[in-house]
Formats: sequence, structure tokens, C-alpha cells
Amino acid sequence: MTASGRKVCFMTGASGKLGSEIALSVAGQGYTVFFTWHHGEEKAGETLERLRWVSPESAMVQCDISKPSEIAAAFGRFRELYERLDLLVAGASNFYPTRLPEVTETDWDSLVDTNLKGTFFTMQEAAGIMQKQPFMSRIITMTDISAGLVWKNYAPYTVSKAGIQHLTKIFAREFAPRILVNSVAPGTISMYPGREEEPEEKLIEKIPLHKTGDPLDIVRTILFLMESEYITGEVINVDGGRMLF
Repeated sequence: MTASGRKVCFMTGASGKLGSEIALSVAGQGYTVFFTWHHGEEKAGETLERLRWVSPESAMVQCDISKPSEIAAAFGRFRELYERLDLLVAGASNFYPTRLPEVTETDWDSLVDTNLKGTFFTMQEAAGIMQKQPFMSRIITMTDISAGLVWKNYAPYTVSKAGIQHLTKIFAREFAPRILVNSVAPGTISMYPGREEEPEEKLIEKIPLHKTGDPLDIVRTILFLMESEYITGEVINVDGGRMLF
């Protein structure tokens, strides 16, 4: 418990555009937020400053989540500051295109180590704290509908996200009923223009709701999972129905 009696969230990837919105929304629900950042100290500092307006005990730490030793160090700092962990949002991710004939080991390691290995060891550290607590806690992973699609030029990225979705189910079964573990998979979100190689009007034709998603659609889904007590091991696609095609 923090000095103010607030619940506590550990979050990775909170300094990005969507991550920052998620962190602020979680803080608005009465949580203290401890988050990691890797690149972009200035943006991370801006996120922390905004967080502290509503959650004064929030803090951040630099961490390369592709390295388990740095994840362990980040959780060591977390334990120094807080006595409980109610929520993990594992959102840190690396993303860029890689043409299949040209994928290098460096590309593979950059994408898979950050996205999949980093998420696994972050979840492992969090579960180690949560399973000892006398109350229900939650892990929410951030994945992508691309885990269930076949995207050209994104093989390491999509493989990493598919792996996280499977990890979500494994952790959900292993740690039930103490820890609820679910995943949120965004579709085409308006704050990420050019994320896919098709023009936006072509993408919208593939979305039954005929529009791109808003960051608030993702935030609302996370807030829903934070309140739910009977959902675990699920991947929620927030995609306007695109996976129906």
C-alpha cells in the first residue's frame, strides 16, 4: 500500500502516445503508477509530471525490457517504493517493418526480445509479487490484431505479438484464481497513421464499423478489465470488427 492508501500499477511503455493515455486513465481510477521508459527521457518526464497531478506518489525508472537483468532491477526499485502490486500493464513494444528476405538477426532480436521476451520476464516478476498477496490482482498485456493476421513485411513483429497472446493464456491458467490475466489487441487506431501499408480508405473498407479506432476505445477496454472479476485468459480485439473478415 502506498502512503496515500492507493492501489499500485506497474506499467511498461507508458511514455508513448497510447501508453501515456493509458497511464493517465489508470491514475484517474485511483492508482499510483510506476512505469518504465527506455528512450525519450523528456517524453517520459512529461508523462510523469502529468501523472503526479492526480497521483503524487507515481514514479518512473529507465529500463531496457529486452534485458531481464534490467527488468529485475526495475522491480527491485518498485519494491523499495511500494508494498503492493494491483495491476501490471505490459505495453512496451518495438515496431518497424522488416522485409522477409532481408530480416537480420539484429532485427529479430530487436523485435522479439523487446516484445516477447521482455513481456514474459515482466509478467514473471509481477506474478511473483501478486501470487503472495491476499487479494485479486490483474495483468493486462498489449498485443495487436496482427497476431491473427498475415501481414507482409512484419514477420518478427507479428510473431512476437502472437507469442504474447499465448503467454497471456498460459499465465491466466497458471495463476488462477489469484491473478486475472488478459490481453487487449488494438486494430487500426487513429493516432498511428501509416502503421499498415495500405491507404487509410482501403483499410476502412475492411472494418465493418467503417472507421478507425480512437485511443479511448483502448483505454475503455483496459478500464473494463480492471473492474471485471470473471474474465481471464482472453484476448479482446478492439478493431471495429476487422477480424470478422
